Amino acid sequence: MSKIPCTLRLARGSDIQQIAVMSRCLIEVGLRGWTWHPTRIARALRSRETCVLVAETEGRFAGFAITEFGDTRAHLSLFAVQPAHQRRGIGLAMIEWIMESALTAGITQIDVEMRSNNFAARSFYEALGFKPTGQVAGYYQNIETAVRMQRRLGLPATTSAQ
Repeated sequence: MSKIPCTLRLARGSDIQQIAVMSRCLIEVGLRGWTWHPTRIARALRSRETCVLVAETEGRFAGFAITEFGDTRAHLSLFAVQPAHQRRGIGLAMIEWIMESALTAGITQIDVEMRSNNFAARSFYEALGFKPTGQVAGYYQNIETAVRMQRRLGLPATTSAQ
């Protein structure tokens, strides 16, 4: 698929429901309950330590990222791109924006977890220079193992994202 232009912006209250539904349908599928429900998304949106980023293409919601910023580390808590827009540069644009923002804030590392069987996500992060740092058994509601990955900022990626 070809790359498509996207606009990145901070999330607004009107984005909460769409982010929560995307999380449920694309990230939390197969898990018990709904942990990133609208109330939790609203809390993240209000938190001074959390950035909720939205990507739009042609005026439509295409993806989002929720990142918690600490003193020296950032944690990408939730990240998704609508299936129709995947592999078109939107995810890359969001991650690059997050890394640049983190560097500007003096943060030197970004951490992320994904399901151990999410090979597409792992390949995406590896292409951006993230390295696996371990696995966490039962990370997802004692149902699934997570792979934890990390990217040191200020260092060039060893491979390039596609």
